[in-house]
Amino acid sequence: MACSSCSAHVEKKLNSLEGVKSASVSLSSRSALVEYDPSIITLQQMKEAINGIGFDLVIEQDRSVEEIERREYTLLKRKTLLAWVFAVSVMVVGNYMKDGAQLALILSLASILTCGKSFYVNAWKQLRHGMASMDTLVCFSTAISFGYSAVVTLLQVDTPVYFDASVMIIAFVLLGRLLEERAKRTTASSIRTLMGLRPKTARIVRDGEFKEFRNSRSLDNSIQSNDAKVCTSEPLETPEPLTMDVPLSTIAVSDVLEVRAGERIPVDGMVTWADSFMTAGGAYVDESMITGEPTPLLKKRFSKVLAGTVLQQGTLRFRATQVGEKTALAQIISMVQQAQGSKAPVQRVVDRLSMIFVPTVAALSLLTFIVWMIVGGEGALSHAIISAVAVLVIACPCAMGLATPTALMVGIGKAAERNILVKDATAIELMRKVNALVIDKTGTLTIPNQDIDFTKADNLPYEERETLKPHAQEAMSQLQQVYGIDVYMMSGDREDAAAYWAGKAGISHWKSGVKPQDKENLVRQLQQEGKVVAMVGDGINDSQALATADVSIAIGTGTDVAMDVAQVTLMGNDLRALPNAVSLSRRTVSMIHQNLFWAFIYNMVCIPLAAGLPYAFGIDFQITPMWASALMALSSVSVVLNSLRLRLVHSS
Repeated sequence: MACSSCSAHVEKKLNSLEGVKSASVSLSSRSALVEYDPSIITLQQMKEAINGIGFDLVIEQDRSVEEIERREYTLLKRKTLLAWVFAVSVMVVGNYMKDGAQLALILSLASILTCGKSFYVNAWKQLRHGMASMDTLVCFSTAISFGYSAVVTLLQVDTPVYFDASVMIIAFVLLGRLLEERAKRTTASSIRTLMGLRPKTARIVRDGEFKEFRNSRSLDNSIQSNDAKVCTSEPLETPEPLTMDVPLSTIAVSDVLEVRAGERIPVDGMVTWADSFMTAGGAYVDESMITGEPTPLLKKRFSKVLAGTVLQQGTLRFRATQVGEKTALAQIISMVQQAQGSKAPVQRVVDRLSMIFVPTVAALSLLTFIVWMIVGGEGALSHAIISAVAVLVIACPCAMGLATPTALMVGIGKAAERNILVKDATAIELMRKVNALVIDKTGTLTIPNQDIDFTKADNLPYEERETLKPHAQEAMSQLQQVYGIDVYMMSGDREDAAAYWAGKAGISHWKSGVKPQDKENLVRQLQQEGKVVAMVGDGINDSQALATADVSIAIGTGTDVAMDVAQVTLMGNDLRALPNAVSLSRRTVSMIHQNLFWAFIYNMVCIPLAAGLPYAFGIDFQITPMWASALMALSSVSVVLNSLRLRLVHSS
């Protein structure tokens, strides 16, 4: 997909299919989020429908999207280079060779048939379905400039020809797309970083004398299943167990795996044996990429380990409990991908505008041609063609379509790097408006001490029942003083304990002895007062309030119910992630507004210039189709590069 019109048409086509409940298509991530009924429609039928309008849908599980994108990027580079060879050749032939128009015609036709073929094929498929996109504009502009020039050349009429315009348009459009692709690959670097945390292979523990064997799958292409028996019993206690490195995709639940110092844990599991020079019967694992906690955690028998985390020293064996797309890391990657593919409300407005933008530009181009033919005087036809083609080329909706999704991709990716997982792009847009935050106490603001005798808890000092989370006071101070957000602490605890911890955290609004319904009631009350409310919680008793709030935030160490309901999940116990999330929201939305402003300004300024408006004021100035294509490419790239500035943000 090359522009927002493309993504809008794909989304419209998917939503029109019987059996599809909803579909959201992202231009920047080139992904479709589809909810459908498999008993009515299949993925293959969706693919065929999308192919019919000039696009493709990659659905095969055995095809790597990254590999396809890498191949397409390589092909685009080659096509762009060839287009520039043709463009320079036509310029040289047209300007420096006597009677070079015939050779320029042949070179231009070769450029259109090779480098520009995809524009024409896609434009034809879309026009058959009453659709138009950037491909349509490129098709019309190159066809008009080449067709006029070809007729003039073949009839040997002594008038200027515009072969250079047709080949330069193709060259600049392809160059713009190449630069966009390169920049967009950078915006998706956070996903690649997360994916890079998954090792490609795993070390499986084997004995050769196990009571149970799994013969249904081979461990790799070179080993037959009857030669590679897989352990399903307890691991060996021998100092040198038999092990084998196998592809990660072959690992199944119950397999026993081994990890050594410095290696990443391949799948989620439960420790069955561990040893290190520091701790007998245990080993330390760095889980900072999941929890944000810098201190390595001691793992012993029956401890849980997570895919992507790093064993710092020693050796550890564990039984796989979650593999493939069910691991915690895979779910985090999926959540970030879905968020980057989701749409903020402002993007839906832009998509609706894009649907009518291309037909409007075509109408403006036709009007420009007619006006020049009427008032152009001598050389009217030449001016009319140049101006009409320039309008078609320069009014590209690419910049407008990329303005929102690229900023969202970078912002959501940056949040993921800070252990803030955003599930829905709407949360990014709403977070900046939050002026009231309701926060649960136990498990959210404080960490309960599980090592105490709870039968005597009422008689213990507050600092022994539970502990204030790291940097909680700093986080609450930033929310209230820097961002002007009123914070309300809600707790089911007794009044004196709630008062103590509210004071410790620097929160002036608090309430004790509350039930789940009370939390929801407070959220509704604040909303009725005109406030935009965020709810932060970690338990089942917070789910009602989370579902009611404008922005719902769950703590990653809490229950699955809370995280399922929430739009945002904070991994780890550092509550400074809250003000960081607000800061990123404000910066991301600000970037979206900047991008949209410059995209609209670009079109408002450039379209009149391309149409030849300066001539009405006696100014001899004309944007040629060649420079129109260069400016169009520059506008799209500038929007993506501007969004990348979000990656430079280090702290709130």
